Amino acid sequence: MTTIAVLGNGRVGGNLATALTRAGHEVTVADRTPGAAADAARTARIVINATPGAGSLDRLAALREELRGKILVDVSNATTDGPDGLPADLIYPGSSLAEQLQDALPETRVVKTLNTMLFPVMTAPATLTQTPTAFLSGDDPQAKQTVGELLTDLGWHKEWITDLGGIQTARATEAAILFVPHVIRSSGFTPFAISIAR
Repeated sequence: MTTIAVLGNGRVGGNLATALTRAGHEVTVADRTPGAAADAARTARIVINATPGAGSLDRLAALREELRGKILVDVSNATTDGPDGLPADLIYPGSSLAEQLQDALPETRVVKTLNTMLFPVMTAPATLTQTPTAFLSGDDPQAKQTVGELLTDLGWHKEWITDLGGIQTARATEAAILFVPHVIRSSGFTPFAISIAR
């Protein structure tokens, strides 16, 4: 059992919080109430960033003290929205939200994962007809191992998880968000994930 704070109570955050609670973890969800994110982060071992990516850097940089020594699991993508509300462009081309967070929070261990799929797949990967892939990016091997164990609690088989390397590899997975609006326009909101076929 791990104490986990989920920052963001939308579809992504709510889905993760429910599944992690069901898996036996002690989960706190922070809404937008002033001070809620700081209170939740202060008492957690692992903090999950499920806030909208466009504003994540400012929100989390303000929690530098609360996040000191913690593992920060970043599942967000920082994009501008097109006229239909779907992702249009990356906010940090040539970088990534995960790298920006790691730079702003040098004493926090940032791990990027679960950002290459529609949110229902994050907690129910086995419901897809083909095997999905969950990617890990981060500079701290122990933090990635801990996050990998969390993923197995969410139903991810170990062989479905690929460690890409350091935090800079999040550039690749964050860029995959550019597939999403085209797939949705083509096939609707049917759950899907980026997968490596071998």
